[in-house]
Parts: sequence; C-alpha cells; structure tokens
Amino acid sequence: MSELFPIILDASSYILILVLVALGLMIVFGMMGVINMAHGELFMIGAYVMVMAQGLGLPFLAGIILAPLVVGFLGLLIETALIRHIYHRPLDTILATWGLSIALKQLIVLIFGPESHSVALPIDGSVTLGAFTYPIYRLILMAVSAALIGGTFWLFVKTDFGLKARAVIARPDTAATLGIDTRRMYRWSFVIGTALAGLAGALVAPIISVDPQMGLGYLVPGFLSILVGGAGPLAGVLVGGAVVGGVSNLLAVWISPVAALITVYIIAILIIRLKPEGLLGGRRAK
Repeated sequence: MSELFPIILDASSYILILVLVALGLMIVFGMMGVINMAHGELFMIGAYVMVMAQGLGLPFLAGIILAPLVVGFLGLLIETALIRHIYHRPLDTILATWGLSIALKQLIVLIFGPESHSVALPIDGSVTLGAFTYPIYRLILMAVSAALIGGTFWLFVKTDFGLKARAVIARPDTAATLGIDTRRMYRWSFVIGTALAGLAGALVAPIISVDPQMGLGYLVPGFLSILVGGAGPLAGVLVGGAVVGGVSNLLAVWISPVAALITVYIIAILIIRLKPEGLLGGRRAK
C-alpha cells in the first residue's frame, strides 16, 4: 500500500490536469464545433509565461495570474482575426489552427530557443502521509485543478452566461431571435477555453520540462478524453479524462509508457466504435 498510494496520487494529479486542458478543448470543440489544433501550443505558452515571470524575478503567484490573462488575450486576437471567419467549418478550423500551432511553436523557438526550460517549485517540501512522503506542490496542484474544474462547470451550468452560451450552441438562430448576442457568446467562450489552457500550462510548469513540443503531449490525450467521454455534455470530459489519464498513467508505471499509449488508443478506438457519441454522449448536462 505504501508503494501504491503515491502511484494513485500521481495518476490523480495527471487526470486533473488533463481534465483541465480537455475542458478548454471541450468548450471550444464540443460546444462550438471548432477543432483547435493550436490548443496544445496555448497550453505551452502558459508554461512559457511562467518561465518568463520567473526570469523577471516575479513571484510564482504573479505567473499564475499572468498566464491566463496573456493566453486569454491571445485567444481573443486569434478568435477575432481567424476563428470567427470559419465557425461551423470543422475541416477549415483543422487546417487554420494547425498552421497557427506551427507558427506559435516557431515563435517560441525564436524567443526562448529550442532548448527546454525549468520552473522552480514554489513550495519545495513534502508532507508525510502514513508510511510515505509526497510533494506538497502536487497536492496543491490537485486541489487547485479540482477547484478550477468545479468553477468552470458552475460558470457554464449555473450562471446566466452559461445558460446563454448553451442556448447559442444548441440553437444559435433561435437564441439570436431572443436577443442573445451570439457573436459575443462565441468570442468569450473561446477566450475562456484558451485561458484555461494557459492556466493549466502555468500550473504544470514546475513539474515538467518546458519546451516547444510540450503541447502535443496534452493535446492528443485531451482530444481522446473528449471523444471517449462524449463531446456533448461537459461531464463527459470528466469520464473521458479519468479513463484516458488513469489508464495511461497507471500502465506507464506498471508496464511501460509505450504499452500504456497503445492500450489507451485501443480503448479509445473500441469506445468510439461501439459508442460513437462517447460514454456520456447521449446525456445532457444538468
């Protein structure tokens, strides 16, 4: 048990971060029909904002605040200049955002170089839990991620903004006739999705290597989480993230990372084949 518990905590930490990344994807893809291939790069930029903040001598909390603001503003520019012209054209969004992802990676290479960077842990300590010790920051990361996920669900399920957003996604023409500014709802939903990616990147920066390729490692599992859980209800991302993240993390420890990746793809293919709408695709978020 002393060896199993840290593995379960590591898996839980990975699942929560994956769900946070996938939640941004869910808002943009599942709710708006935009396949954002640059989402991983927005996650990466959030991590690099933290690198830059640390390089300037700013406190860790400043980087956490700056990352979603910077990436959210970048998302606003992207939506205004690019995405708003290709709503409801999935193939065009794939090509446009794929090109954008390449441009963003090259921009990061030009500014920071191709080498990897590291971010110091804000709290370099461990807590004793029974017969083993566990890093305090990972526990904080899990708590913050869970709070952000809960807050995002509250925003889209319980608030007036969320009600309008879901109305626009379900029946945009009807929502427009009722006086809802559909253009504004699409814009701010996209900004919120990108800001979540930036915040996730900043939070995870101290525990992984920050480099120009880091976004792909979360983009693919994020999309798989949505496909497995279902692209309709927001709750689908929780189920999909738990399946993809849990299987991937646990099998990577017990067997090998390659076997874990293969198993995740097999499970995803089987679920998509047997239940194309996803595990919760037939349900509606309440």
